[in-house]
Amino acid sequence: MKRQDQENNEDFYYLFPMMILGLMFFAIGFALGINSYLIPLLKQSLEISSAESYLVLAATFSAFLIFGYPASMVIAKIGYKKTMVLSFVLFAAGFFLYLPSARSESLTLFLVASFISGIANTFLQAAVNPYVTILGPIESAAKRMSIMGIANKIAWAIAPMFLALVIGKSVDRVSLPDTELPFLIIIGVFLLLGLLSFLAPLPELKATGEDEDTVFDCPYAANKTSILQFPHLLLGVLALFLYVGVETISLGTLVDYAESLDLPNSEFYAWIAPAGLVIGYLAGIILIPKFLSQAKALVLVSVIALVGALMVVLMPAVISIYFIVLMALGCSLMWPAIWPLAMTDLGRFTKAGSSLMVIAIVGGALIPTVFGFVNDAYGAQNAYWLAVPIFIYILYYALKGYKVRV
Repeated sequence: MKRQDQENNEDFYYLFPMMILGLMFFAIGFALGINSYLIPLLKQSLEISSAESYLVLAATFSAFLIFGYPASMVIAKIGYKKTMVLSFVLFAAGFFLYLPSARSESLTLFLVASFISGIANTFLQAAVNPYVTILGPIESAAKRMSIMGIANKIAWAIAPMFLALVIGKSVDRVSLPDTELPFLIIIGVFLLLGLLSFLAPLPELKATGEDEDTVFDCPYAANKTSILQFPHLLLGVLALFLYVGVETISLGTLVDYAESLDLPNSEFYAWIAPAGLVIGYLAGIILIPKFLSQAKALVLVSVIALVGALMVVLMPAVISIYFIVLMALGCSLMWPAIWPLAMTDLGRFTKAGSSLMVIAIVGGALIPTVFGFVNDAYGAQNAYWLAVPIFIYILYYALKGYKVRV
């Protein structure tokens, strides 16, 4: 009974920080969800190929590769909270550049704007993900990440719907200059979020053994001299790289896929993947860790995602789009489970490990780009075959990979 009271007190203590972090995860998802609207819009407005239109995703996620490690250095220098504030300023700068990009109808400028937005996303992800992981017991980290994931993935669907509603036209009738008003609104909101982050009473936290002088608190990391001596982390980085890529496909291709199937109001099909993700996150909140361990949850969702991917490519095209909900349901607990499994027992290497995990988010740049090329060559439905081997590897990590130790 005493232990239960202690857990309830801890939940109350962390409630306000979790609410602020939920807004930040919403902002991350919203910024990424904008791309799912821009992809078909750029393709029709600039008369470019699918592969070229998916370069906006590549530009956004490539920032994680370049700025993933520098982000950890910034966090070490100024702390988690100030890094969060900095990220919102960068977001506003990136979104502001969308305005001249639309007026000049320049793909190059759009890519630059997307890259700056990606830098902001890198800094914010590098700060909020480890922060949520260490904001409480590591055993329940997946539960906290699931709560954050709901805010994040709902925002993915809201972004294209927000653009469509503010503009007042279906995406197939929109011209690039029509996007100016919604982006002005977005810039204002993100600046307000930056101010909120600055004023919010978020405590500076550290993982066990994160300081050099407390290395004894983490026996497994005590004798390690390099982050490369943690194979469970390196295998987890690959799993996260592949997962982010395939989840980005499930979230970012729906509007484009609906357009290719000539479905009306294609922007409203963006809800399919977030619906599956939210269902999965709610299950994670209820089941983890009381009824289901993080590792077992990863096994279960990997199987669901694999079945979903096979259904997408094997079912008739008109209904196949709805089976993306199973891919997304499977993806739901991958981030919440892979992150803490890979970050376990890193001790003073926690920030360095976090940097590698953030760098792995570049999978969202490379894998959707490959998807775009396969789409051009073999059609949209066949391009989803790309997800099958990815889910097989993540299943391996769930069964064996996270256990590998030196």
